[in-house]
Amino acid sequence: MTGPFLLASLPTQRHLNRLVRHLPNAALQFLLADSVRLIRAELHARKIPEVDCISLDTKHILAWVKENNPKAYVADRFNKERQPAGDPDCRLGCKRRHNRVAMPATPSHNPVSAASVKVGEYHWGYGSGVVVAKIPDYGEFVLAELTQPFDHGDVTYFFPLMQQTEARLGYRPRYGTFDAAFDAWYVYAYFYRENDPEYGFAAVPFSEKGNYKAKQRQFAPTGEPLCTAGLTMPLQFTYTDRTVSIVEHERGKYICPLKQQADRRRTCPVHHPNWKKEGCTAMMPISMGARLRYTLDRDSELYKQIYRQRTAVERINSQAFALGIERPHLRNGAAIANRNTLIYLLINLRFLQRLRQGLHEDD
Repeated sequence: MTGPFLLASLPTQRHLNRLVRHLPNAALQFLLADSVRLIRAELHARKIPEVDCISLDTKHILAWVKENNPKAYVADRFNKERQPAGDPDCRLGCKRRHNRVAMPATPSHNPVSAASVKVGEYHWGYGSGVVVAKIPDYGEFVLAELTQPFDHGDVTYFFPLMQQTEARLGYRPRYGTFDAAFDAWYVYAYFYRENDPEYGFAAVPFSEKGNYKAKQRQFAPTGEPLCTAGLTMPLQFTYTDRTVSIVEHERGKYICPLKQQADRRRTCPVHHPNWKKEGCTAMMPISMGARLRYTLDRDSELYKQIYRQRTAVERINSQAFALGIERPHLRNGAAIANRNTLIYLLINLRFLQRLRQGLHEDD
């Protein structure tokens, strides 16, 4: 069909905008899930192994409001209590330049105000989280995606996206790779398989938040942490924590083993500075994921091999950027979420076409 007949059958841009505003996102998620099914069927037909490693990352999306225009004058531009009139659903968030910011030492003279230290860029908008799988020699495709307001942290994407991924694959991937924003005990615990000697792991860089010296923490074979002197620290008590992370979990306090002994005349072998008080202590989750966070061998060849696959999600983000995901000309959250799903669906259909044509990623 060509000529005026083809033009008459195409929807107008106004109709498309109306569609993305009112169409339930579940309908588009159904199409995205079906694209994953078709890709997996094609992989099976070509005798390509199933997905064993996934990568997850988030992408910032700028709302179409004057507050994001540096050339427009807006009083109190980054006040989260002043909602932009152009988009009632967008939220203020920070796009960090780095997951770890190297802060200079506090000067003894002429101190610098903390307000002048720039740790990131603030925008009104949304975030798009995406789970990606790489197929060697062919490229990568999208397994799951989620759009949220920009004030949601990166880790809030983890469980919803993993739930989508499991549903669409029919199993839990063995390996996952993430940036340092996902350095949380429950991420490591998710990929752990008890009584499975070949269990996978989450390849995540160690984020030196809180006590930076804890990166060198060692553990006894029974699971308790070791103190600085290399002694097993007994568990003093446990409690349920509902504030430290997004997951309610059990935490415990481990204490100095020498302080529990009857002979208090002994001294700490390494002369710990807190010896005169209660000795060294450790507060941490009881979960196996907390132990894996410290004991994961990030210098091993397998870890490096898995972590290199994180570039797959960066390439998907580059494709989405080329399709205009970062600056949509839409003014509500539902429309932007639907548009994002359509963008990732298009990326999957392009991958499926290349796969059926036998085109490699370098072709």
